[in-house]
Amino acid sequence: MLLHIHKSKIHRVKVTEANLNYVGSITIDEALMEAANLYDGEKVQIVNNNNGERIETYVIRGARGSGMICLNGAAARKAEVGDIVIIISYALMTPEEAKAYKPVAVFPDENNRLN
Repeated sequence: MLLHIHKSKIHRVKVTEANLNYVGSITIDEALMEAANLYDGEKVQIVNNNNGERIETYVIRGARGSGMICLNGAAARKAEVGDIVIIISYALMTPEEAKAYKPVAVFPDENNRLN
């Protein structure tokens, strides 16, 4: 049996852009991606603290150190610039792997930068 287990998250980042005229996804600052162990194309869940929306999309690498959190395509309808979101990734693991796994949590500052 495989379980969906919380792999990593970027906790409480601010949406910096919402680009409706894009093919889809979320663009994330490369430094935040690396800190949260996220990969280009990886499926993520985005939880919007301002309006309660929950969506799934995939990650695109943004400019390192930019603080960019940009919802693209249809996802842009689910958040406004300035909304606070949590970006969560999950992994399939056996029960034995899940017992030993420690999720990664990243807590950026109010400008989406690492401390």
